[in-house]
Amino acid sequence: MSAAHSKHKNTGPVTSAYAELVGRGVLIADPAQRKAAGLLDGVLAGLEADRPKGLFGKLFDKGEPVRGLYLHGEVGRGKTMLMDLFFAAVPTKHKRRVHFHEFMDEIHAGMAKFRKSAKGKDADPVEAVVKPIVKSGLRLLCLDEFHVHDITNAMLLYRLFDKLFAQGVTLVATSNVVPDELYKEGLNRQLFLPFIALLKQHAVVASLEAERDYRRMKFAGQHVYAFGTGPEARAEMDRLWLRITGGEPGAPGVVESTGRKIHVPLVAMGAARFGFADLCEKPLGSRDFVRISHQFDSIIIDGVPQMDRSKSDAAKRFILLIDNLYDRGVKLGASFAVPLEQLGKDDKTAFEFQRTVSRLVEMQSEEYLAKALRDEPSEGVQAQAEPG
Repeated sequence: MSAAHSKHKNTGPVTSAYAELVGRGVLIADPAQRKAAGLLDGVLAGLEADRPKGLFGKLFDKGEPVRGLYLHGEVGRGKTMLMDLFFAAVPTKHKRRVHFHEFMDEIHAGMAKFRKSAKGKDADPVEAVVKPIVKSGLRLLCLDEFHVHDITNAMLLYRLFDKLFAQGVTLVATSNVVPDELYKEGLNRQLFLPFIALLKQHAVVASLEAERDYRRMKFAGQHVYAFGTGPEARAEMDRLWLRITGGEPGAPGVVESTGRKIHVPLVAMGAARFGFADLCEKPLGSRDFVRISHQFDSIIIDGVPQMDRSKSDAAKRFILLIDNLYDRGVKLGASFAVPLEQLGKDDKTAFEFQRTVSRLVEMQSEEYLAKALRDEPSEGVQAQAEPG
């Protein structure tokens, strides 16, 4: 570890931000989380030290990247929270944070588009997708939930990251598995092993062995649904919101989805709070809901109405939304105008709504609330038709 890394690891911005949250009672102090915050400060200090003074700094230099971090551990231990603090603390605009599977989907889409172009017959498609990334000046790539089970990703990763690292990109990733277990028992796994070696070369591998499953603690014994349209239902959701955010009121945020921005009324500590209209009365579709389900582990929806024929499009979006949240394992809190079995009053969506109500019933159960997030939404959910 460099002098810059060691000098800053106990005093840097990530550790300070973590200590502030503990001091305000938002988080319970955990030595393992504090240690991981120090490692992230080391990466941040390295990025700062690696940036020469001057008009353009090192944004377009192609030198060796600062060594990044691969932080792995069991679910609910605080990896995403620490990534939030780290990403917010990195001062450069030339950074990007994205879910691993979304990033790889973008890479595959870019390669497919290039292959169809006139240049795609002879040139390297991996080089073609890396070029605009490098041209953008990217210095830091943060990937959430790094997990490889798809052979097309497994066979691509070495070539992709070999080029990114060669262009000076630093990787910080979170994962539920150690690098040596990535693509475990996958087809032709021996061809994947060079990527594991490359990853270890360019990122410190660290385990986050926190004492508790904090995500599970947030929902233990909680009633996550409220019924009615009066102030009591709103107050119940307010209480649940403060419970899952550790008392943080939250602030407006944004989800980026296929080139546009989805406004989020409140964001705090990995959770988001929406009104029903924010999600189901705007032109959002399954791809947008996938993005939302990847960005937040908990979501509260206020004011879900009874959906009759006058709300057919909203009902279809609500069905898609619940499918995506359920399939991902996102924890849901919601206030409903009527009991669940009375929600769907449109014969056009009656059949689909039966599944939605069944899932809503399951999503309030202790068993569902205790489960980890699933790795990625199923193809079946993503492929469903979107409302017109």
